[in-house]
Amino acid sequence: MGSSMKAIKERINATKKTSHITKAMNMVSASKLKRAEKAIKKFSMFMEKIEEIVSNVISSGEDLNHPLLKERKIKKVAYVLVTSDRGLAGPYNSSILKEFKENTKSFEHQFMVLSVGNKAYSNSVSNGYEKVNDRPINIKDHVVFSDVREIASYLTQMYANEEIDKVVIYYNHFVNTLTQEVTKKTLFPISKKETKNESLYEFEGGIQNIVDTLLPLYLENSIYGILLDAKASEHASRMTAMKSATDNANDIIGTLELYYNRARQASITLELTDIIGGANAVE
Repeated sequence: MGSSMKAIKERINATKKTSHITKAMNMVSASKLKRAEKAIKKFSMFMEKIEEIVSNVISSGEDLNHPLLKERKIKKVAYVLVTSDRGLAGPYNSSILKEFKENTKSFEHQFMVLSVGNKAYSNSVSNGYEKVNDRPINIKDHVVFSDVREIASYLTQMYANEEIDKVVIYYNHFVNTLTQEVTKKTLFPISKKETKNESLYEFEGGIQNIVDTLLPLYLENSIYGILLDAKASEHASRMTAMKSATDNANDIIGTLELYYNRARQASITLELTDIIGGANAVE
């Protein structure tokens, strides 16, 4: 009985320590999520304007020449998988990797993977995917443009050299704290869209010069916005996972304490029975 009570007590103490860790991680992720949401809100207005300008420029009817606008027969596609460097984030990583692997079954083209985050890289290695980068690109919680330029540089160079014919990015889109959606988006070739505001723009200095300057900026900012979105999803998913882990730990602690109290009561009852039995024997 004593050894059983000791084992239960040890489990209670270990579970309490775990719950303290998960609670702290939940609070840290909540703080990071607030900052990420603010960053997305500020950047989204800028990105919407950039997208509007790009859409109007490339849909102007002019004969434009830029590598990112060239569409060709799809022989090989580069897929960018945006994951985290660390685990303990619920389904954040597994949902992307599972959907991508499922989609590869229907691919009729060759493909290679650019891994953002340790989880995507280790998954690419284990599945034997052809890799764009020989090491994972690690993105800090505070997304910086140097990381974005590294990704853009890899992809634009390969596309310009006709090593790949299309670039698609997989990431988790942040809907709200409880919901993140696996999303895939074609980065380039950049397709023309129908616009209603073409007449509002007059291009000075030559539209080709504007396109040459604007499209690399647009690509970098598109990737930057996606990484901000993905980071918010990561923090939200980890916050939810740690909240669930803390709740489960508290439930386990409650159950173990109930078992411990029952065992303790049984031990006390047994001791009282022995004392009474001994007293009766003396009498």
